[in-house]
Amino acid sequence: MQGINNVPHLRGIIPNTFNHIFDHIARSQHKKFLVRVSFLEIYNEEIRDLLVKKGGSSGGGPASASTHSTSTTNNPRNNGHSSSLELKEHPETGVYVKDLSAYVVKSVAEMEQLMNVGNAARSVGATLMNETSSRSHSIFTITVESSEAGGGIDGEDRFVLGKLHLVDLAGSERQSKTGATGDRLKEATKINLSLSALGNCISALVDGRSSHIPYRDSKLTRLLQDSLGGNAKTLMIATLSPASYNYEETLSTLRYANRAKNIKNKPKINEDPKDAMLREYQDEINKLKQALEAKQKGTTIIKKVVRKKIMKKVKKSTDVSPIPRSGGLSSSGASGSETSDGTQCDEDDSVPNPLAGLDVETISRLEAEVDAERRALLASKNMVVEEKQRIAAELEKRAQELEAERQTREHIAKKLAAMEDKLLVGGVNIIDRVAEKEKELEQAQIALREKKRAERELQQRVEQRQELQLQMEENYASLQEEVDVKSKKMKKLWAKVQAAKAEISDLQDEFRSEREDLLDTIRELSRELSLKVAVMDNFIPQEESKKIESRATYDEETNDWNLSKLTSINLSNKVKRPTALFGTKRPLSQYAKTIMKESVENFRYYPENILRIKIDFNDVENLKKIK
Repeated sequence: MQGINNVPHLRGIIPNTFNHIFDHIARSQHKKFLVRVSFLEIYNEEIRDLLVKKGGSSGGGPASASTHSTSTTNNPRNNGHSSSLELKEHPETGVYVKDLSAYVVKSVAEMEQLMNVGNAARSVGATLMNETSSRSHSIFTITVESSEAGGGIDGEDRFVLGKLHLVDLAGSERQSKTGATGDRLKEATKINLSLSALGNCISALVDGRSSHIPYRDSKLTRLLQDSLGGNAKTLMIATLSPASYNYEETLSTLRYANRAKNIKNKPKINEDPKDAMLREYQDEINKLKQALEAKQKGTTIIKKVVRKKIMKKVKKSTDVSPIPRSGGLSSSGASGSETSDGTQCDEDDSVPNPLAGLDVETISRLEAEVDAERRALLASKNMVVEEKQRIAAELEKRAQELEAERQTREHIAKKLAAMEDKLLVGGVNIIDRVAEKEKELEQAQIALREKKRAERELQQRVEQRQELQLQMEENYASLQEEVDVKSKKMKKLWAKVQAAKAEISDLQDEFRSEREDLLDTIRELSRELSLKVAVMDNFIPQEESKKIESRATYDEETNDWNLSKLTSINLSNKVKRPTALFGTKRPLSQYAKTIMKESVENFRYYPENILRIKIDFNDVENLKKIK
């Protein structure tokens, strides 16, 4: 699957898949793409995220547009296994893993980096057959979303979503060959159980008469539910050993793959998916663009034109010449009418924001001019102190508005650039002529394969009809000729019967060996269970054991036992200290009772064993002899 990355012709299926995805994106025209990846493993029927460190939180949840929680960090760290994740099911989007992290990628290198990080965190162990045997199933999921402008109904954007699951199944193991014990045996048991559940689902899908498909028997089958019998195309690669020592395993794997080959699905394109994150990204980008356009058109309204009011107050308060100003602010002279108290009538209440249509450089220049005016006003000697402070405060407010406007623009621009940076635009980073030729070649190859497939099907139908026609038109010249022809047919049928008998015999042998392996596993688990039962019987009182059993409940989702919390009923059943005298809050020693009868207030308690311990009769006799 992985191959050798450094040698082009020895690269495996996985790296070639990565290249194929991004080559297709580069050749696509007038489309935008969003690519996300996630990596998980199923170890002992527990789902673990391979792209987060132990105890790390991936954030998010199924409440968002995507049923998977999403993180945009492209450099995850993994210092151990993450905690077990839960399987959930949504009525519209199907089965998903809660809090599973998904990373946005923009190149093959980023995708390979995430693959390497996840592989380094997988659970491996040594057995007699493989020193680095994988002890879990892993699923590397690539989610590709695309949008095409005007490609949908009524000229709306057309959104398409697809998922590619690269599944690495752990191999089925026989305890007699692997020599697994302890933890390795538990792992092998879980692996074989999940593979058996997968085989049962495949058999039920191939049968066609089964009304129930046992997807819930394993977490592996639940995650691959869509891949097996849903809206998907599935390719299974069976790896075999050429050694005769593994003859039975090879035969079992071939039968397993043959059953999977007979599954027939009719997939369709996922148009306008409800969990498309690309739609969220584009909506957010459109909102940010509209905010920037609104700033440029000057739709923001301010209450007063501070510049005009300041200059009129300066002229009224002082008889000196106007303070020198640069052209940035002097162009907006005082044009409004004045009342007797010096306030403006018309233009103070609602005026379009003059800052909204300015660029960043102009805003910076205006800030410098406002600062110069502030210094000039403070240097004036002929102004009243209160008036000077008020005008300085208004100038300070104006400077703050300029700074806030600049920061708002920078924030929106950065956010817009970050959102657009996550999207991949098709048709870029490649020469148009080469891309067109490659696209034509690919289409021609697809058409050629389709034509060959149609020719094979037509040839098979022709041969079947010819054979049927010959059988219907058989005329024999003599009885001997008829005997010879039918003898040949009988030999062919006899060969088929012998082959079927051999197949039945092989299946019986395989079933017998599998049953022996299961019996060995059951014996090993029974020995371990008997050991734990012996420990419980000798060290845990029977009453406490019954209390624990009454609190235990079985969870069908996780296939595990859980202990319920202690309720008031359970609390009342806890061991209590025996009371020596009714009406007292706690047990009393004999010395304390005597002192209480004498009505002494400050008495002290002698240490006394108040627990009632059942002593065997023989032990009591021995104590008497000692005394």
